[in-house]
Amino acid sequence: MRLDSTIVSLMAQPTYEQKALDAAVDQLLASSLDWGTLRTARVLLKPNLITARNGLLACTDGRFIAAVARWFAAMGAQVAVGDSPAFGSARSVLEGINALSPLQMLGVPVVEFRQVREIALPCGHKAAMAAVVMDCDLLINLPRIKAHSQMRVTMAVKNLFGCLSGFHKPWWHMVHGGNNGRFAELLVDLLAVLPSCSTLVDGIVAMHQAGPVHGAPYPLGIIAFGTNPVAIDTGLLTLLGVDPLHSPLWRASHRAGLGGTNVAELVFPLATPAELAVRDFAVPETLGPVRFDPFRFVKNSMKRALLRTFGR
Repeated sequence: MRLDSTIVSLMAQPTYEQKALDAAVDQLLASSLDWGTLRTARVLLKPNLITARNGLLACTDGRFIAAVARWFAAMGAQVAVGDSPAFGSARSVLEGINALSPLQMLGVPVVEFRQVREIALPCGHKAAMAAVVMDCDLLINLPRIKAHSQMRVTMAVKNLFGCLSGFHKPWWHMVHGGNNGRFAELLVDLLAVLPSCSTLVDGIVAMHQAGPVHGAPYPLGIIAFGTNPVAIDTGLLTLLGVDPLHSPLWRASHRAGLGGTNVAELVFPLATPAELAVRDFAVPETLGPVRFDPFRFVKNSMKRALLRTFGR
């Protein structure tokens, strides 16, 4: 993953209408990716598929996922879509947000993050990464801009947390959360071990006020692209009017010395954050604890086991 890039492409995009969205995706990707190397490349799209409940807002929009899948399929890539949802399977959540049928029409398979590969992070901690993530030629990170009760606002960096497999995500919340936990630092450490990655952010309709599931829609009307998720988050925090110091993930990235935390050093080849800035995007004033309730952890682990055994 390129953590030294300072380029963040921001574009106004007010609608999910297919023709307009396809044109916007093409404009961002065609000028940034090498078409020749994409033919037969194994491309994994990793949207935010947190849950089917309220999923039309809580997840990356299904029309956005389909537009990106269409573009890569047209380039001749071997495209797949996968995630490790908090509740249910990737397939069931995609069906719940009306994305499964368009992907099936494109011949794009859905992969569940069940096979695990243990990877050592730079800090020495081991992460149970989804094997399909580590084996792809290009990871395409597709987050949705959302307010978040624990992280203030989540975008590119946080969505890559979903590259952990299954119950390992709530396990990290439970073990590494709390006031003295290293949860944000470990999320940032994941960036060092992930494969080649580009991020395309769904900010057409964002979630604000609360999150990550039960917030309110906000017609932000933008999409963003880049290869450095830290730089993307910095640019978007500026656009949203959120002080980066109020973002635990930005602070962790800054402490780690990662490139992209200084907005003055970023390059915006299309629109600038000031040109697309909003003033009324609401985020939680007080953050809740990251630590995951152990009883909830056991309950959800049992649900996942039943889903694997008996299907959706």
